[in-house]
Amino acid sequence: MARMCQDDVGRCDFIDVLEEAVLRRRPVAVELRAGESFADVVTDVVTEQGDDFAVFRSHARVPVGAILSVTREPS
Repeated sequence: MARMCQDDVGRCDFIDVLEEAVLRRRPVAVELRAGESFADVVTDVVTEQGDDFAVFRSHARVPVGAILSVTREPS
């Protein structure tokens, strides 16, 4: 997976990218709009009270809108 930027692909397609990461169970590099970045495994994408969240193995869940981009980490 190349770097997928939410602003380039749109929210729905970006959620599809996150859901694919859940199925593949491979680490991704996450870049947040606030400037923080980390690598982790996406374990779920959930919708609660109208907001979408990415759930990670080792990090707190993150609102999808707060994620700028994801990139698959090399294995």
